[in-house]
Amino acid sequence: MAAKVNTDACSGCETCVGSCPVSAISMADGKAVVNEADCIECGACVGECPCEAISL
Repeated sequence: MAAKVNTDACSGCETCVGSCPVSAISMADGKAVVNEADCIECGACVGECPCEAISL
């Protein structure tokens, strides 16, 4: 199961983009988007998100 973004909670800070070791996160319309095919479910983004908007 790939990481999921709660777009209502996402502030668009882009912290998760830099934390992803496989570059599976990008931004679209000011919100984080996870490419499920590339996500390795490591949880790095979950721990880095200051808004707690990402979960596995």
